[in-house]
Amino acid sequence: MMKLARHQGIALSMLRMLWVLLALGWPCARAADTPGDYVLAAGDVLHITVYQSPDLTLDTRVTESGTITYPLLGPLKLGGLSVAQAEAAIARGLRDGQFIKEPQVTVMVTQVRGNQVYALGRVNKPGRYAIDVVGMRLSELLALAGGITPDGGDIAALTGERNGQRFQSQVDVPALYAGRPGSEDPVLLNGDVLYIDRAPMVYIYGEVQKPGAVRLERGMNVMKALAAGGGLTARGTQRGVQVHRRDTNGKVQAYEAQLTSLLRDGDVIYVRESLF
Repeated sequence: MMKLARHQGIALSMLRMLWVLLALGWPCARAADTPGDYVLAAGDVLHITVYQSPDLTLDTRVTESGTITYPLLGPLKLGGLSVAQAEAAIARGLRDGQFIKEPQVTVMVTQVRGNQVYALGRVNKPGRYAIDVVGMRLSELLALAGGITPDGGDIAALTGERNGQRFQSQVDVPALYAGRPGSEDPVLLNGDVLYIDRAPMVYIYGEVQKPGAVRLERGMNVMKALAAGGGLTARGTQRGVQVHRRDTNGKVQAYEAQLTSLLRDGDVIYVRESLF
């Protein structure tokens, strides 16, 4: 009988875990990626059940003050508690009030509305977004924000708070989507801010087909920049191409560049007119 009771307890625990994952819309394979337990906040919708006590089943929303009203117990402060802590608080109230001797409480978050993140900078739809699922990731927020604008950079800056400490991270977006080794897709928490800065640019003028600003791609040299500018005009020459660059003191220096010379953000390329 003791072995049977132990097996039943294990099975019940596994079933409760499966209920939580299904309610949140998360496949079991991804549950291991979710760091810690979700923290309840105002606006979250909960489905609360007590084993073998259907009259205590409740669907409710966490109020702005972080409370719910539960049968037999009245107002309960659940905002700021993890799901496990909320289950323990309800079970403790039922046990201490001598309503149920050994209550087994399950709290499922059916709608996540209390936690929000921000997408700012060079995204197509900047603004505030609700964390609709536990373990929402940076790539998912980028998708909600419509992706990066054409003039947006490749690096996503993520700031927030982790364990009471200031948190900052930079994510290489192309590497992330390409699945390159070492690339990370951070899980977002309430209050996180995602910022996409403008892309680095170089500027071309003189005897080129399309003078103006050109997006500085990784590893771009003078030859590639000239090609991005449509190439030289009939009067242009590759000899004596000048690059104007601002030094660490803020002073602009001009030097004669080779076609293989690598460029930096803000460089200005001047193509001379041929003498012949």
